[in-house]
Amino acid sequence: MNGQSLLPVPLVEITRGDIVERVHHGHVGVVQADKKILFSLGDPYKNTYMRSAAKPVQVMPLLLSDGDQRFGFIDREIAIMCASHYCEPNHMETLESILRKTNLTEKNLLCGSSYSLKFDYALELAAKHVPLNQLYNDCSGKHLGMLSLCLHRNYPLENYISPDHPVQQEILEFFCDFCEVEKESVGIAIDGCSAPVFSLPLYNMALAYLKLSNPDSFDLDPKTAAVCRKVFTAMTAHPEIISGTGGFCTALIGSTSGKLIGKVGADGIYCVGVKGKGIGLAVKIEDGNKNPLSTVVIEILSNLGILSEAEKAKLKKFHSKDVKNDMQIIVGVQKPCFKIG
Repeated sequence: MNGQSLLPVPLVEITRGDIVERVHHGHVGVVQADKKILFSLGDPYKNTYMRSAAKPVQVMPLLLSDGDQRFGFIDREIAIMCASHYCEPNHMETLESILRKTNLTEKNLLCGSSYSLKFDYALELAAKHVPLNQLYNDCSGKHLGMLSLCLHRNYPLENYISPDHPVQQEILEFFCDFCEVEKESVGIAIDGCSAPVFSLPLYNMALAYLKLSNPDSFDLDPKTAAVCRKVFTAMTAHPEIISGTGGFCTALIGSTSGKLIGKVGADGIYCVGVKGKGIGLAVKIEDGNKNPLSTVVIEILSNLGILSEAEKAKLKKFHSKDVKNDMQIIVGVQKPCFKIG
């Protein structure tokens, strides 16, 4: 079921009237339980940064250390450490709960402040003159997870985002082992939130999500398998935390009754792990546009028989998207332009 070209292939087309006006190219890798590639398009070994799709793996060292138990973190607090959240009230309440439990403050964060990823909500916050702080960053949960591990390990809180800091070294060591990549092959750069970001092949991203969702299918030590289940449970129990109102991650996880987790990464990355089916998926849109990702992901999950008809109906607006003009008149459509099999 593998594609032939290692070059990026057409994945999504956007029409205006009867003309295809724009095409987004990219790469896809789907890995099955025996670690073999079930399906691919373009280059399934494309090496690129995992960006925020790495968050569910980056939080695992905290859980392996039992830091979550020390601080009494509950599922929604673990979920926000995996999230690219929209800074909505439930997100802010969850972040503030972590601060109370750890005695950290917003000043400890080194992620910077930013407007909500949800454009309409960002405008609402601006119109209300809500003063932004570093909790208003879609990666603030990840940063609080890193700081919590620092506290638990007695690492210094200062400069915890440096690649040389012991907390980042611990995360990197685990990340390489879990994703099955050599440490020397992993590219390290700085993400939008100033924390280290790792590059690795799409295959290994998909493998990581396969293991997260199906830990009992692999020769993992019992503690790592338990932490995989804890991350999966937190994300599926609180899909509203993972992105927010109207977000694709929230809709995908929330519409599928605990069967899968999905997580976006900046510059056109998306990863999915499907429980029971033994499927891990990674997508990279070559031009870095995140908008086509939901179309690609739903098309693949539908063709692989992962989504029921009812689930596909719930996710329809993320699959085939109407293109509207300023008068909200439908002038075209965004749709997949690839075949599986």
